[in-house]
Amino acid sequence: MLDAFTKKRVEKIMSDYTEQKIPKHLKNQIKLNYKIRGNNVTLVEERPAFRGDQWVQLDIAQFRMEENKWKVYWRDSKEKWHFVEDIVPDEDFVKQLKIVDEDKRGLFWG
Repeated sequence: MLDAFTKKRVEKIMSDYTEQKIPKHLKNQIKLNYKIRGNNVTLVEERPAFRGDQWVQLDIAQFRMEENKWKVYWRDSKEKWHFVEDIVPDEDFVKQLKIVDEDKRGLFWG
């Protein structure tokens, strides 16, 4: 379980990131959000459903605090999470978020 200070800090970072990532004129077509459960922080993309007024959620990346370092995971088409081995676990959450944001391989933002 994340300690209160870390959780508050991550909530602030993720709120700022998800608010700024999508240009205002696209917010009716796509949203970014996040979920925190235990030691896991999941970055979520939301898009309008094909039919109706519902929004569909798609998990983009997951950050897991393990041994005081953030590990980054990606999700496959079968909704199974996989550790990204070439992203070195790091204590700096912002550093890990930046790597996911830049996504040089198209692993997260296919």
